[in-house]
Amino acid sequence: MISHTQAFIPSPPQGVWQVGPVPIRAYALCIVAGIIVAVVVAQRRYRARGGNPEVVLDAALVAVPAGIVGGRLYHVATDYNQYFCSDCNPVDALKITNGGLGIWGAVLLGVLAVWVMMRMRGLPLAPLADAAAPGVILAQAIGRLGNWFNQELYGGPTSLPWGLEIYYRVDPNGSLAPLTGHSTGEVIDVVHPTFLYELLWNVAVFVFLVLVDRWRKLGRGRVFWLYVAGYTLGRFWIELMRSDHATLVFGLRINTITSSVLFVIALVMVYLLRGPRETPSEVNPTQSEVNKSIQN
Repeated sequence: MISHTQAFIPSPPQGVWQVGPVPIRAYALCIVAGIIVAVVVAQRRYRARGGNPEVVLDAALVAVPAGIVGGRLYHVATDYNQYFCSDCNPVDALKITNGGLGIWGAVLLGVLAVWVMMRMRGLPLAPLADAAAPGVILAQAIGRLGNWFNQELYGGPTSLPWGLEIYYRVDPNGSLAPLTGHSTGEVIDVVHPTFLYELLWNVAVFVFLVLVDRWRKLGRGRVFWLYVAGYTLGRFWIELMRSDHATLVFGLRINTITSSVLFVIALVMVYLLRGPRETPSEVNPTQSEVNKSIQN
């Protein structure tokens, strides 16, 4: 048994609380808290750009379910061996409360759903994407706390003073239950808290995006692509530290490769998207002309 004095950061004793027949999951609560923060930040920033903050709420109602589906699809696709093997239960692929949402699947399907909504309303997507980007990465930071409660997404063993203690967790019958059980107090290992590294990195990127946008008055989607570049840069080196199971491609974790590709794409987009910041319009030019014709 490992001494508790080796680590500064303990894991929570449990990540699920049973209230009658209803399980209250810390992972889900962190995601919900992140969504609320992202919406509030995006509304304030979109209003400051001249947009209607109600549009942000409508976009969230579209993006959140699409993002959850996209995030789960990405996770299952990139970690299919956990769900489709001789000893696996494919039904587990549907159990999102057990953790496992790939951020890029969530962003891709979420943005696609919002793009369709905005197009149907005749509104430009770029101002909304730029307004929402800082809140999105702040939400990701909050969501990483859910990984702390789930005792997941950590790195290799360490003797550093901020090492994370990983506990044995068991269910009421004494069977091993890493996600839903309660800690026995026995430490399995002391590891790098890579979830914390990513949390702090995401907060730093949030501050950077807000400051550079305030300084340069960015538009045309450049804040969004700076978010992609900033996040993937951090995710690249954090992925190299993680020791949990992951699908490997050419000997590298798949999220390492995804981060590298998206980082390059993001830098290209930031360079190509030039021009002054646009103002969100409640109607597209075509509709505006129609309205003027009717009035005349």
